[in-house]
Amino acid sequence: MAPRKRNAQNANNNSQNQTKKKGAKRQDDKSQEVTEVEGIPLSYLSLILFFAAVIGVAHRNHLAGMFERDRHFSHLSTLERELAFRTEMGLYYSYYKTMIETKTYQKGLNKIMYDNITEYPLTINTLKRFNLYPEAVLAIGYRAYESFWTGLNKPTKQCWTVNRGEGKTPVQSCEGLGEPSYFYIENVFFLNGVMMSVFFLFGTYLSGSVFGGVLTVASYFYNHGECTRCMWTPPLRESFAYPFLVIQMLLVTHIIKLRIPSYRYSGLIALITVCFMLSWQFAQFALLTQTLAVFATYALGYIGSHKVKVIMMGQLTGLLCSFIALFGNEMLLTSFFTSCVITVMVVVILESHLEKLNYKVLILATQGVLLILGTVGLKIALSRLFSTADDAHIGDIFRSKFSNFKNFHTMLYTCAKEFDFMEAETPWKVLKTLLAPSVGVAVLTVVFQLLKREYKVWTSDTNSGSDDGEEENESQHRGKPHAELVYHLFQLLAFTAMAILIMRLKLFWTPHMCLMTSLLASRQLFSWIGSRERQLAIVVLVLAGMSVQGIQNLQHQWSIMGEYSNYPLEELVEWIQAKTPKRAVFAGPMPTMATVKLCTGRPIINHPHYEDAGLRERTKDVYTMYSRKPAEEVKKILKKRKVQYAILEESWCNRRSGVGCSMPEIWDIEDEVNRGKQPLCQKLLFNSEPHFKRVFRNSVYQVLKLT
Repeated sequence: MAPRKRNAQNANNNSQNQTKKKGAKRQDDKSQEVTEVEGIPLSYLSLILFFAAVIGVAHRNHLAGMFERDRHFSHLSTLERELAFRTEMGLYYSYYKTMIETKTYQKGLNKIMYDNITEYPLTINTLKRFNLYPEAVLAIGYRAYESFWTGLNKPTKQCWTVNRGEGKTPVQSCEGLGEPSYFYIENVFFLNGVMMSVFFLFGTYLSGSVFGGVLTVASYFYNHGECTRCMWTPPLRESFAYPFLVIQMLLVTHIIKLRIPSYRYSGLIALITVCFMLSWQFAQFALLTQTLAVFATYALGYIGSHKVKVIMMGQLTGLLCSFIALFGNEMLLTSFFTSCVITVMVVVILESHLEKLNYKVLILATQGVLLILGTVGLKIALSRLFSTADDAHIGDIFRSKFSNFKNFHTMLYTCAKEFDFMEAETPWKVLKTLLAPSVGVAVLTVVFQLLKREYKVWTSDTNSGSDDGEEENESQHRGKPHAELVYHLFQLLAFTAMAILIMRLKLFWTPHMCLMTSLLASRQLFSWIGSRERQLAIVVLVLAGMSVQGIQNLQHQWSIMGEYSNYPLEELVEWIQAKTPKRAVFAGPMPTMATVKLCTGRPIINHPHYEDAGLRERTKDVYTMYSRKPAEEVKKILKKRKVQYAILEESWCNRRSGVGCSMPEIWDIEDEVNRGKQPLCQKLLFNSEPHFKRVFRNSVYQVLKLT
């Protein structure tokens, strides 16, 4: 028995020694964690983050510099700065102005949640309708900033008098974060600077090389005019929302690359989704493309059901939180995005049943049919359940692009340059900077590598028979190599289709192309070139080739010089403030109505946010001034809408952006009875009597009072 005891004791000693070794190994691992993060040395990671910060600051300065040079913003008066925010920009900025000018933030928030100025006489929750959370957050920030420095008795802005010449009265101009408009735009530019930092990190992560990040950033700067319009239109929703989409796509990419991601990532996806959706009403359509891209990656077998569930749970949670935060926005709940996310979750849950079909082609076809039927069917059911038609115009717009269908509302959209098909010069622009060829090489290489691997798997399966069950189970979590690239291929395909159909949406397409150029620096994809040094030499040559046209593009942007002035609009605003009651109700062209609300605070009937069904009908009634209807009939329509003053712009009566795109021609589509008659606006320009009385007139605007 003694030897046994000694053996047991030796075994215990060995166990203790092994435990000590494991403990030492843990300590070594901990020390390794301090010096490395996921195998990347901390010093190298710190350098990457430093470069990302520098790039972010450079982009912020680039945006701010172009904005200042274009408008000479620093030398404008407060009124002129507000006038410079035209169309939707002025509408969004007006709510920020409301929240900072009221006695308390709570009262300001209450004013925009129970607003009877924007769509008089209705009371609407503008925070729900217009995605105004960015303005709400900025108003909090501005109040806190002012309160802090006022408490320290420190000035927050500098003011001086600017002589405008041309017989115009001098104006006071203030500069500094204490000036509301400066605080607003500086935060927009800061956010988009952060976005560029994320793009650099995104390109680096996707390619596995810092040179990939450099390619992404260089491509973005060289194609800046095709990537964003933030420098010209800071208050638009995309300026606030798009940076969050970039962050979310990076997070989705990381989840796809992980072996078995935990559901903690769903919380991060939800958080970024909420930030994106609360900032922009169009976010649902961008997220719809992401959902479809993830599902396509799953259907082809590149990721398992677990990863899809992690991503979809994040999207669905973010969607529900956004729905609550937007006070039950029906358009969000009845969107195709909502229906698609739910359908994808159901299809993934049915995975075990679908696998009984045995044939991959049959499974793929069944998944596709279920996705289409489920998404469309659920969308129709939810729309009927909640009786909403706010997004019906989107279907009409796409229908008008592929058929002869057109109506008043679709023509207002499609006659605008932003909603037309992609301009013919856009592909040429991205070709000259070598962006398109670089992306073409990257995409073809990815596709070749994927097909090559699929062929190897197919031949090995044919030779060895069916895969091991354990391996199949593992693949459900891990997926296949390059799965994140498959996702980005589908995402690029979706953004390309969007950009071709609606020119404005190239703001998704071009930046994603810039991101895809990072793959040229990927060692995994381009190891066939030869040594790493040879590949980097080719990357440098590509950058040099991009720079030829890219630097010319940057120089063109830097050369844009201007100085904002709009004296006719300024005269109109000053007349309204001086000569009309504070509760006088105005109607007119949508861009001008936003300015009237922002600068005068007068109630308006219509405004530029055209996504609401009720607002579209209001605007249609107001635009009868530009139809061929009799003056008496138009007066009755405006009276019914409680209009007291109608603003008439001669340019709206005569301008024609394309065939059939003048306002009288647009009206001819639905007003067949009055076709061929002289447009009413032309009559009113010369003689407004007896149904209207002209009370103001300058070179651009007329104000007609309803008699």
